Amino acid sequence: MSLPPSLPFPSSSPHPPGTDAPATCEVPHFAPVRVRGGRYQLQRLVRHRRRAVAVGLAVTAAALVAAGPRDIDRATRGHPVADPVRKHRAVEMVAAPVRIADGATVRLLRPGDRVDVVAARDTATGGDARVVARGARVTKVPEPLDEAADSGALVVLSVPRSTAAHLAGAGATARLAVTVC
Repeated sequence: MSLPPSLPFPSSSPHPPGTDAPATCEVPHFAPVRVRGGRYQLQRLVRHRRRAVAVGLAVTAAALVAAGPRDIDRATRGHPVADPVRKHRAVEMVAAPVRIADGATVRLLRPGDRVDVVAARDTATGGDARVVARGARVTKVPEPLDEAADSGALVVLSVPRSTAAHLAGAGATARLAVTVC
């Protein structure tokens, strides 16, 4: 590949490299450019005191609104509620007196213990046993009024209302026993 004769080679130039550049010109002097704001903004704010007080009050009001009470409904504070959060109803606990068939077992219990209540229907002839209440808290162990061993002993359990109904039904049709959890 050959170059056309009109384009000279850099090494064939009569002048040393870099001398064919135009002469430099001097940059004229000009005032420095200042950006508005920055450190001058504070001086301007001091000159306009009313504006400074208004800005301070606005910032304080915004901080008070942000740190205000959280228990007020958002709709009453001017914020519309798109979809209200559904609150779950707390499980209502009731005290259920339960007669346990074995009185000696009840004497082992103390208030605060957790027990499972088991209902047994005539297990000697092939009946079934089922758990009626799981993790019931013992609230009270009353002193027995009489020493009748065949009638069992009474214990008061803290259970949900629906479980109390199951305990009452099971106590009428089966013998109840407890196991300590």
